[in-house]
Amino acid sequence: MAYYYEEPSRTFSEYLLVPGYSSVKCIPSEVSLKTPLVKFKKGEEPALSMNIPMVSAIMQSVSDDRLAIALAQEGGLAFIYGSQTAERQAEMIRKVKRYRAGFVVSDSNVSPDMTLQDVLDITEKTGHSTVAVTENGKSQGKLLGIVTNKDYRISRMDADTKVSEFMTPFEKMVYAHEDTTLKEANDMIWEHKINCLPLINKKQELVYLVFRKDYDSHKKNENELIDSCKRFMVGAGINTRDYRERVPVLLEAGADVLCIDSSEGYSEWQKITIDYIREQYGDTVKVGAGNVVDAEGFRFLAEAGADFIKIGIGGGAICITREQKGIGRGQATAVIEVARARDQYYKETGIYIPICSDGGIVHDYHITLALAMGSDFVMLGRYFARFDESPTKRVNINGSYMKEYWGEGSARARNWQRYDMGGDKKLSFEEGVDSFVPYAGSLKDNVTLTLSKVRSTMCNCGALTIPELQQKAKITLVSSTSIVEGGAHDVMLRDKR
Repeated sequence: MAYYYEEPSRTFSEYLLVPGYSSVKCIPSEVSLKTPLVKFKKGEEPALSMNIPMVSAIMQSVSDDRLAIALAQEGGLAFIYGSQTAERQAEMIRKVKRYRAGFVVSDSNVSPDMTLQDVLDITEKTGHSTVAVTENGKSQGKLLGIVTNKDYRISRMDADTKVSEFMTPFEKMVYAHEDTTLKEANDMIWEHKINCLPLINKKQELVYLVFRKDYDSHKKNENELIDSCKRFMVGAGINTRDYRERVPVLLEAGADVLCIDSSEGYSEWQKITIDYIREQYGDTVKVGAGNVVDAEGFRFLAEAGADFIKIGIGGGAICITREQKGIGRGQATAVIEVARARDQYYKETGIYIPICSDGGIVHDYHITLALAMGSDFVMLGRYFARFDESPTKRVNINGSYMKEYWGEGSARARNWQRYDMGGDKKLSFEEGVDSFVPYAGSLKDNVTLTLSKVRSTMCNCGALTIPELQQKAKITLVSSTSIVEGGAHDVMLRDKR
């Protein structure tokens, strides 16, 4: 006879936090959101931690190098999606690692024979106002000049004006040799009052650009997540099929942590993958696993050697696994059970394994609930897909700006490795949809607002850290009527226009 769970499967929206005693010390500015990323032994510090409890989903429509940089600046971590060639994924990782180091490979380049329209098209595509002029129009060609928005005025120049007519030529530029240190480069930027310093090799070929804004951004983002070499930290998704070829390439590129991306993690495939990593690299390489929704799944991956474990099946906004296969569990119920299993494992072994709630986050307060229920951090897809920094197009639909967003189980993504059960190298049926989400602006602005809510709610619960929240939180189940009561009701809202 099948096993039946006595309790129903519940979502975050079915719970609320009950306020606790809040002292005068409980103010949002005093709240620490630092959280462990990988497992550690009792009495020791984790090898990797984050400054905020947010990571991005391992998805084509969410996590590329641009979003990884923006999220690391805020203290979180992105997992570059693995449903692409290992070489392309590795190059995204290298871009992230280079960026924080201050030496940026130019992604906005033109040749002298190109036009103002070409410059405008490139700046619109990349969002960067500095364009390098090279002999061949490529990132590491012979440097002939540079173009910034100060070099032209759209209203006074024709779109077909040649770049050579308005660029700042090489002879009038301030530049440095490729072996210049970051400190020396920054000193030159300040001395000459410039915004960008090109670094060239002996052949006058462009190697890197160093920007004043990167120095300034560090001062503005003191919470940023950096490694021992002061480079942004970044993760990478892997699968249980080509890990032998993919993992070495990702590690060589500088990935700080790996995560097995799978729709269902209670599988021997995941153990085999973790075994390979342990045999080749020991415990120095950190790898997360998942996803699971119960205590048995957690225990399996814990004993297999996972450094963190993801929770959630079918709870994502674009995921249709539950309706396609009847597999999954309400996210809140899954987090509660796995958190209890994690605490029991810690009690037995003295090893604390962080858990990540992946999916089911609809409102900002769901993040606080997930943390209170035992999650160490949350993985978000739809949330990050809405921002400027996500890799998808912004489109206008019926007068409203939207961003494209599709699941890894959709026909568009074709990520068969994530759903493969040892069969053909294709998706037998879709477990994700192709959709749009409302455009929401910059990552920084939205993350700042979201975390201000989290910090405020933690103070209401009398907690200044995530472990303290998990210890002090009082959580209540709510009725459908009280959910209605919790929003605006029985009033006529004013028109905000």
